[in-house]
Amino acid sequence: MSERRPIEVAVIGGGCGAITAAFELTRPEHRGKYHVTVYQLGWRLGGKGASGRGPADRIEEHGFHVWLGFYENAFRLLRECYTELKRDPRKCRFADWRDAFAPEPFIGVADRARSGAWLNWLAYFPPTDGAPGDPLTHHNPFTVTSYLIRTVTLLRTLLIAVQTREHSVVGERRAQEGNSASSQYSKGKQTERFSSEDVLAGITRFLQYGMLVTTVSLIEATGLLEIVFRSLSRYSAANIVRLLEAIALNTRRQLEVLIDKDDELRRLWEVIDLTLAILLGIVRFDLVNEPRGFDAINGYECREWLKLNGASERSLNSALLRGLYDLALAYEDGDFQRPRLAAGQAIRGAFRMFFTYRGALFWKMHAGMGDVVFAPFYEVLQRRGASFKFFHRLENVRLVNSAKLAPGEHPYVEALEFNVQAEVKDGCEYQPLVNIRGLPCWSSQPDYGQLVDGERFQQDWRDFESFWDRSKVRTKVLRVVEDFDFVVLGVGIGAIPYVGREIVARDPRWRAMVKQVKTVATQAFQIWLREDMTTLGWPHPPTSISAFVQPFDTWADMSHLIPEESWPMRPRAIAYFCSPLPDPPRAAETFTADYPAQRREEVRHNALRFLNREVRHLWPNAVRVPGEFRWDVLIDPTQKDLLGATPLPDESRFASQFWTANVNPSDRYVLALPGSLEYRISPLDNPYDNLTIAGDWTDCGFNEGCVEAAVMSGRLAAYAISHSPPLEDIIGYDHP
Repeated sequence: MSERRPIEVAVIGGGCGAITAAFELTRPEHRGKYHVTVYQLGWRLGGKGASGRGPADRIEEHGFHVWLGFYENAFRLLRECYTELKRDPRKCRFADWRDAFAPEPFIGVADRARSGAWLNWLAYFPPTDGAPGDPLTHHNPFTVTSYLIRTVTLLRTLLIAVQTREHSVVGERRAQEGNSASSQYSKGKQTERFSSEDVLAGITRFLQYGMLVTTVSLIEATGLLEIVFRSLSRYSAANIVRLLEAIALNTRRQLEVLIDKDDELRRLWEVIDLTLAILLGIVRFDLVNEPRGFDAINGYECREWLKLNGASERSLNSALLRGLYDLALAYEDGDFQRPRLAAGQAIRGAFRMFFTYRGALFWKMHAGMGDVVFAPFYEVLQRRGASFKFFHRLENVRLVNSAKLAPGEHPYVEALEFNVQAEVKDGCEYQPLVNIRGLPCWSSQPDYGQLVDGERFQQDWRDFESFWDRSKVRTKVLRVVEDFDFVVLGVGIGAIPYVGREIVARDPRWRAMVKQVKTVATQAFQIWLREDMTTLGWPHPPTSISAFVQPFDTWADMSHLIPEESWPMRPRAIAYFCSPLPDPPRAAETFTADYPAQRREEVRHNALRFLNREVRHLWPNAVRVPGEFRWDVLIDPTQKDLLGATPLPDESRFASQFWTANVNPSDRYVLALPGSLEYRISPLDNPYDNLTIAGDWTDCGFNEGCVEAAVMSGRLAAYAISHSPPLEDIIGYDHP
């Protein structure tokens, strides 16, 4: 008897969602039941997280990539990948995941002072117990109730900080008052000793006798709130709302008289104001008992919902809130005048970011995301027997003709149609990785030497990753049963109208999804500098900053990457900038072959203007005079420059740096617009017998564009095929 052949799974795409699905399906526990073949456009994996090594082995990214401390699924899988890889630390400097990541405790937002000048507000987030990906305790930190308790604890901490700040503003008399006050409710660990009657009496006392007139009394009232939130079912929602409204009203009265005199106090007040609005909104909308949880308010725009629950115009326009929008690239069509973010996902994301991080709020990679993430996954998948078909452009997912279906039979994918962009010599599998001092990495350019007619491709400047480069050497059609059994469609949603046009034409749910779940193009540039940040005038530790001036509202000091690159004369600093890239007014169908070059030129122009006009607010010593950047401070990777030639003195110097316009349909960032999330389709909810989907655009339990969402989606896609991993193992996924 012949041995049963493995189930063939065609994984389309090489981003986080697709590679996660491949990783789950090839686990040793499946005992070879599934054979995975990954079909990838161009020569490298990574999707929106792809990176490559350019001149001087410099790292060239699609944008600024950082992992957050709540990425439990992503870190867990990556840690398993490194463990299985078993790299020798004597030969490879990234042998363990901790070699590849470093905690980033500082995060900042740029803010306007009362004078109109830009200020940089940095916050230090202390390390917490454990590391992302460690086993969770019995306590589930991802519930609305847990978030409520953490939020009211934060509120009390902020009010104590205000009290401390007030002492320096209004003098020793208030300090003595604060020090002598004793709050019976403000010691959270002692709250168990209060009965429901005690708490109700306290609420009545605060509400009836106007006792919320000092910061001390407000702190005491928040202690009372914490008791209430720990046993929410015992108390009337109406009383809780009244208490919250009273706290909010009196907090605003007290702080409004002080904030115009003190920028630090103003920032604290803005956070307090937003925190109170969130607490009030959760109680008013009864999100604790709402089966959909935060998803119940995704029809509201975040600022709209916060304003509905009492947030002031000042806090709605605060640097903190602008920074959260910037991190989510939450600008419809890339229009900075149209910030839009679904309220439920915004609140869920903020809670996970600030309350459930482990180890550090941010984790920065010690190399490119391709080197740190996708090269290890590629190596492990190869060892497990997975196949990779690079230079394969998917053109169409062909569905079976409905007339062929038997009664009651579900539709299915009959064929996959590809354009083969290039052939590998001798029929071999393309070898994509290059060795950078012992570390497997991806190159920014394909290895033309491995390709048939590679010299011609190089001379013709073939852009294998461009949607607009339609060149091919042949076509290939894969047929169900003969070539594949299941399909994991892991391309970006921007590509679905093109590669999934038959599904979109036939299925109204898919039509609604591609119409409602919108994306935005992004822009980024990186510069390498002769002077360090201190010399350039940056007075703070290395950090990441959002809420700065457009068109590049987010900046990160990436100088820690200098030792990873191979410069004969090392830079003293590296900086990354990124933001959305506004869409042009014309429709996508009218774009011509030179469209990517046009948008790239637009990014170059934006970067030049930004460096000349705006970067002085970050680095005052990087300009000669206002409006003129010191172009000679940029390092050119050409050998001539590195050997000491006189640098070009003008902006033509920028041509030696790296910039990108991410306009390919699959490269566009997925937005979480209000009213759009209900149109997302889950990898588990697909009416096609042999097709599932993967990516941060699916309904995956954390519906926002990020690595964690893509990994959760990829795990769901694997479950749709193999019923593994168990849904309860997908952290933060609340399955029905």
